[in-house]
Amino acid sequence: MVDFFLRIFESVEEVLTELSQNPWFLLILFFVAMFDSVFPVLPSEFSVIAGGVAAGAGTLIDDQRVLSIVLVIVLGALGAFSGDSLGYLIGNKSDELLTRVFFRGEKGEKRLEATARQIRKRGGLLLVTARFIPGGRTAMTFSCGLTNQPFLEWFTKWDLLAATLWASYAGLLGFFVAGAVENQGTAIWLAFGVALSITLIIEVGRWVLERARGSGGDEVAGAS
Repeated sequence: MVDFFLRIFESVEEVLTELSQNPWFLLILFFVAMFDSVFPVLPSEFSVIAGGVAAGAGTLIDDQRVLSIVLVIVLGALGAFSGDSLGYLIGNKSDELLTRVFFRGEKGEKRLEATARQIRKRGGLLLVTARFIPGGRTAMTFSCGLTNQPFLEWFTKWDLLAATLWASYAGLLGFFVAGAVENQGTAIWLAFGVALSITLIIEVGRWVLERARGSGGDEVAGAS
């Protein structure tokens, strides 16, 4: 079983290493980041990290660096923003369908109202935080469209910030790890492991905070 997973890791490593050594990898990165926002099954973080590693390793063709970390970040951010905007549009234009499927009945309406209140209360910070949570960003962009949050006045500026921070984080992580690790494949997996660990820490911290807030609310209710 261990050998099976090792072979999978090695195959993925070889493919990504080879792809990231070609300039057109930037187009792949853009589309993976875009479609991952709507269908959260594509390895968008992994792709941006791989691009950052390739840029940091300084792979050359005809004495020219293949990938620039600036272009990796820009294409990753633009892809993420495009996908988030598409998610918003789907939520906004399919509001009746989504409401019937996910928010049916009185409980569903209350859940939708609670979602809208959270977005209004926590504002852009919620959108920025959700971008770093696979699956969470998809739910968040759909919810923003479904609850009719202002697109140009609010969603666009906050999502551009979120996408830029996300792409910079993933790309620079790969870039700096590549400077410390000689093997490019190892650098990709190491950087991805660090990113995954940080995501888990954020999720655990968020869960603990939500539990603490819930317990505090219960105590207040009991006291009254």
